[in-house]
This record gives sequence, structure tokens and C-alpha cells, in this order.
Amino acid sequence: MKVLTLGLIGLLFSIGFVSQSFAHTTVEVEPYKIEAGWGLEPPVVGIRNDFVFKITEPSDTPNSYKGVTNAFKNLEVTAMFGGASKQIDIHSDPKIGYYFSPVIPTKTGTYTMYFKGEINGVPIDVQIPVEDVESTAILDFPQTSDSSSDQDVTSLKNAISSLQREVSSMKDGSESVDGGAAYDFAIFGLSIAAAAIILAIIALIKRK
Repeated sequence: MKVLTLGLIGLLFSIGFVSQSFAHTTVEVEPYKIEAGWGLEPPVVGIRNDFVFKITEPSDTPNSYKGVTNAFKNLEVTAMFGGASKQIDIHSDPKIGYYFSPVIPTKTGTYTMYFKGEINGVPIDVQIPVEDVESTAILDFPQTSDSSSDQDVTSLKNAISSLQREVSSMKDGSESVDGGAAYDFAIFGLSIAAAAIILAIIALIKRK
């Protein structure tokens, strides 16, 4: 059901509802206003979305603005994340002044739109951050619990601590141990190493 719902939402945005505005950011480069954000908010990693843009200029009516057509004729937009960047293709929305670029965000964090070029002879060189991309957990319902994973990690930590105590105990009497005790000591050491590796793997999986 969740997959179907998200699919329907994505379809709506793909056929012209991308012009909706939520937590978007607007900058002014006289006489224009440039707004950037996400089509579907909150943006979630791995789920199809759109970078959406709104370019307006003063209209004949005082204190009002109208959409700018062909705003990206000589204007490029580069999406930036950390040290990665990509020049994106811009599509016109049916509503004048609105534009979008399909994207599937692959990492959580902050994305920035870099506008470079000109609009009708006005130089544009601005960066606009958009809302941070979230993990899929923000849409989970009912929320999944990580308690079992946490318990596994805790159990492993306790097991390692127990093994370390036993090895330390054997080490204290190492001068008098025979071959069998030395063998046990080696096995305990290998057990600690194996448990540490398993713990590191679980921690890595939880971060993904």
C-alpha cells in the first residue's frame, strides 16, 4: 500500500503538479526572484523526486510578480552535494515561470543549486540550498524498531568484554599454564577478534 501511495504521488508531480511550493528558498537578483526547492517534501533518499524552480519578475500590477518564460535559455543549474556536482536538465512546467528537473536523491544531507548565466541580459551567479534529504525512516509507518539490532550489538559487546576478562585472567597465570591452557588462550583470542569483526559489520549495516 505504501509503495502504491508513493507511486501515485510521484505520478501527480510528474504530470504538472511540481509547481507546488513548500519549504522553498528564494533569492532576489533584481529584478528577478529565483526560488528553488523539492517537488515532493520532505525529500527522502532513494525516492523519485524533482528539483523545482520558480522564476518571476515584477508585473504591471504594483507589488506583484509574474512568471518568466524561457528563463533557462542562457541559465544553467548545477546540483551540488559535498564534493559532487552535476549539471541538470531543466524542463518547463505547464505553469509559466515554473520549472523542474527529475532526480532520485541517493544520499541524505544538504543539496545546493548553483545558478550560473543570465536572464534577459541580467547576470546570475547564485547558490541556493534546498531542504535536506531525509532517510526513509521519516515515512515509515508503523515505525520499524532497531531494538533487536541494538540488543545484538549490546550482546556482542558484553561477550567481548567477558572474553577479554577471561583472557586477562589466563594471562595473569600464563607462566604456569600447560599446552592445553595455551591452546585455550589462543582460541579465546581468536574469538575476541571474530566478535569484533561481527560488531563492526553490524555497525556498518546500521549506518547504511
